[in-house]
Amino acid sequence: MIRGPFLDRNWMGQNPDYNLSNVVMLGLPFDGTVSYRPGSRFAPEQIRLASWGLEEYSPNFDKHLQDVNFHDAGDLELPLGNTYKSLDVIEQNVVDIYKDGKKVFGIGGEHLVTLPEIKAVSKFYKDLAIVHFDAHTDLREEYLGEGMSHSAVMRHAFEIVGTGNLKQIGIRSGMKEEFEFMKKHDTLIHEYKELDVLKNKKIFITVDLDVLDPSVMSGTGTPESGGMQFNELIGWFKYLKDFEIIGADVVELAPDYDTSGVSTAVATKVIRELLMII
Repeated sequence: MIRGPFLDRNWMGQNPDYNLSNVVMLGLPFDGTVSYRPGSRFAPEQIRLASWGLEEYSPNFDKHLQDVNFHDAGDLELPLGNTYKSLDVIEQNVVDIYKDGKKVFGIGGEHLVTLPEIKAVSKFYKDLAIVHFDAHTDLREEYLGEGMSHSAVMRHAFEIVGTGNLKQIGIRSGMKEEFEFMKKHDTLIHEYKELDVLKNKKIFITVDLDVLDPSVMSGTGTPESGGMQFNELIGWFKYLKDFEIIGADVVELAPDYDTSGVSTAVATKVIRELLMII
């Protein structure tokens, strides 16, 4: 019998015991509705490998990963080519996580994976709100005749949480109608204090990594110039740490478009910092 030791392919600093964990990291390798550059389904695996290049300690939050007490459940096996069944699989698994009294931390995958997470979480929290970091509005009713699209994910999520419960940060691209929608429903914000209306809500944070400028995050499906620097995003996280965060995800890394590996390293650090406030 071979004795090892063997390399760990789970996220660094995770609790290997699901039952004793508070947060469950769930890989969501789906990119079936991507409209420009596919490849985000490869992100969860690459992010896990890159995590071993990080320190377990975050000086931003003065916490270790072990303090988070999260379990890495691995990647869901999703039926390639079947969008609706894939979304159902995600929703069922996230429901199970909340039935067990835990929180989900999703790693995409494209942004549509957020929708089944929101559907699942909304079964447990009626005062649910979403904080959405992104370059794009994602508020279309449909894209190329298909309603179930990453371009429509926040429109569907808005219909679940309702007016006043969606705040969007970093948006700089979308259709005129989507910007009018944001203005009508007061979803787009620019200052920390504009989040204060959500102080008594249960908050799900979703981070599309293209909220970061392409100079920081080139490895994404739809890079959009004019974005945040890394420390700007962390500033928002620092403000949100005093809110009640009941779930989160980080999506839209497409690692093969940045062969330097820098985008994957950035994504991994974003995940580490967001874990600190969940």
